[in-house]
Amino acid sequence: MKITGNFDVKLTPQETFVKGKNGINLARMSIEKTFHGELQASSQGEMLSAMTATDGSAGYVAIEQVEGVLAGRKGSFVLQHYGRMDKGKDRLTLEVVPDSGTGELVGITGSMSITMADGQHAYEFDYDLA
Repeated sequence: MKITGNFDVKLTPQETFVKGKNGINLARMSIEKTFHGELQASSQGEMLSAMTATDGSAGYVAIEQVEGVLAGRKGSFVLQHYGRMDKGKDRLTLEVVPDSGTGELVGITGSMSITMADGQHAYEFDYDLA
């Protein structure tokens, strides 16, 4: 199945335990999202990022637990993020953590892509339920 929709996101800076050195800025943030569309859900998670001294080069990893209703099925699952930018050229991977589905979403697998245009975040979620 493939669905699309929008989401709202709030990132809140948290205390960083490891301080960056040599022009690298490390950050830790909490993530709160509200998904709209066929995925009616909210999520909470944590993100770690590294910004380099080179304009447009950075990396981040994140974990978020999504809870709500997906195409009429109630439950939760975890998304794992891996993102990087190389002088402005980005690559982003979001995948469902294996065996993280609960409730009516047990067995869910899949990947999500996200985009941002005109200040609005959108998602495309390609998933399968065993």
